[in-house]
Amino acid sequence: MRWVLFLLLGCCSLFSGVQAASTGWQSAKQLKAELVSEYRQVKAGQSLRLALHFVPDEHWHTYWQNPGDSGLPTRLNWQLPVGVTAGAIQWPTPQAFVIPPLVNYGFAGATVLLTELILPAGYSADSLPIQLQADWLVCEEVCIPAEAQFSLTLPVGNSAILTDDYLGLFKQAEQKLPQPLKVTGSFDTAAGAFSAMIDWHSDAEIRAFFVAATELVDHAGSQQISQHGQQLLLQQPLNTYFTRAPQQLQLVLVTDTAAYSVQLNQAGQGTAELLITGSQQTSTALWLVLLMAASGGVLLNLMPCVFPVLSLKALSIAGNSGQPRAQQRDALFYSAGVIVSFIALAGLLIAFRSAGAAVGWGFQLQSPYLVALLVYLLFALGLSLSGVLQFGLGLMNAGSSLASASGGKGAFFTGVLAVVVASPCTAPFMGAALGYAVSQSAVVTLLVFVALGLGMALPFLLLAYVPGLARLLPKPGAWMDRLKQWLAYPLYLSAVWLLWVYGRQSGVDAQALLLTGVVCIAAACWLWGRKQLAQAGKLTPVLALLLLLLALLLPALAPQQTSTAAQRQSDVHWQSWSAALLQQLRAEGKPVLVNMTADWCITCLVNERIALNTDSSKAALALYDVTYLKGDWTLRDAAITEYLRLYQRDGVPLYVLYWPGQPPEVLPQILTPDTLATTLERLSRQP
Repeated sequence: MRWVLFLLLGCCSLFSGVQAASTGWQSAKQLKAELVSEYRQVKAGQSLRLALHFVPDEHWHTYWQNPGDSGLPTRLNWQLPVGVTAGAIQWPTPQAFVIPPLVNYGFAGATVLLTELILPAGYSADSLPIQLQADWLVCEEVCIPAEAQFSLTLPVGNSAILTDDYLGLFKQAEQKLPQPLKVTGSFDTAAGAFSAMIDWHSDAEIRAFFVAATELVDHAGSQQISQHGQQLLLQQPLNTYFTRAPQQLQLVLVTDTAAYSVQLNQAGQGTAELLITGSQQTSTALWLVLLMAASGGVLLNLMPCVFPVLSLKALSIAGNSGQPRAQQRDALFYSAGVIVSFIALAGLLIAFRSAGAAVGWGFQLQSPYLVALLVYLLFALGLSLSGVLQFGLGLMNAGSSLASASGGKGAFFTGVLAVVVASPCTAPFMGAALGYAVSQSAVVTLLVFVALGLGMALPFLLLAYVPGLARLLPKPGAWMDRLKQWLAYPLYLSAVWLLWVYGRQSGVDAQALLLTGVVCIAAACWLWGRKQLAQAGKLTPVLALLLLLLALLLPALAPQQTSTAAQRQSDVHWQSWSAALLQQLRAEGKPVLVNMTADWCITCLVNERIALNTDSSKAALALYDVTYLKGDWTLRDAAITEYLRLYQRDGVPLYVLYWPGQPPEVLPQILTPDTLATTLERLSRQP
């Protein structure tokens, strides 16, 4: 019987050890709670975790550190021996409880609030008495406040002993904690909205976020979440009772599978631009963005950079006058070329953004070599229309086999080239649509670009499928050959414009090499034209090919300029833009006009000529002491790209006017001669 007695004593000892790690359950209205220790025996100098374990009744919940529109967070008041310290509550990831018109944050079901205790190295007592008073609020449709006292005494020994029976509880509590991230981020509370910008290098998509600070955000207000390259922009309206933001706050980001905790610092004055993006996103529905994109696509046909290419399409339509089926076929192939090209551009933008590259609308013309190739292409097409050689009337392509195509193939590649040369132009309505697209998912981005393509192709589809419009087209005749020769000159002028852009990008020496390449292209085309007329020898095709290869090689050998803005500042009424200079001027309380432009942007150049570089505009800038900053996006510039993204833009032009005491104002993309003066006058009258 002695061994039975020893066994019973052992079981009692084990049982008492387990009980020593927990206070046992205490019942309150609609909830029971216990205090549990991670260790059943502790030692001096160690840290341990205590868990306040709540189990509310079904449909009842407790509250997070920020309870939302109503409710109270759980409060813990510890009584500990001298030298023993307790940390803050380690809050699990909350959930939102929507009780219109209120939104609260808290926890339904079993909840564990962890707290870390630290024993000093010189702790000499043989036990650790722990006293806790906990106050909480448990709610369903009604709320019940409650409190409880918990008492727990742990033995102190030479070694620490874990409480095996509760390891699962602590492991589950760890899994519900948001994972802390060491990332750079800041927030701002200007202009009635909470805005946060966070460096975000993960592929995880953020579904929601929780702001730990109370009375900061409107909890029922819509959250705006968008990613711009490797930066995450979060926005939510401010709370009605908002008075002052803390210098630092915690933000919990929630994905489909995990949650993350981020510490943010309050940003300075220079981040007020964060508000612009969210305000545009909030007020624009997808259907309206698609309509704007389609309208911008239609207007692209009227842009100076697109019209010369469309002259070739006009020739194709005139050539098929009286052949409705041929017109409809060509219109469909042309539309397919336009839409496929827009989809390809969207795919490139999405791919580059995923890789972290700073690109935007018109980015392909930031490559001097591609500009050089377009000079060659437009010049060669002009020679074809002038009769030097025959490429075919409906072609737009990069290879001779496609160049000699006619019919559907030629119409398709006409659409391709039309999109390539259209990219420097940002028509009205396009800016907001493109800015919206690049901040959304890949599917939405593709939809916006498809809408742009449909809009650009719409006039030709109407001509082909509306009989009344098609009957207005003249019948084929000798006039077509004369028109073809006249239409070569818009292509020559387009080549001259691109040649000028190339010179601004790469310098006069590189421009001279490119002109040499143009001569090689002319000679190659003349030789090929003689071969087509059977007036050339056997070596003529070889010589033409060598000249073509030489022309392609010359731009690659040209010296490239690394900076263009500093060399162009000959006009004293503007300065080169930089983020630091802009922030400095705004900190000094000075009004600032920012102009983001590029040499390949026809709209930008026209606006500067008629609205910004005029005597009246210069006088207005001087009268109101406005500092005029110009950012040059002709060559790739990541800083300018990021600035454009802050304003939901993915291309130029962009004009932003900063007036002291007022939020930044974005001016229209198409300026009139009095736009700047009237805007400055209006702002100066505001209190």
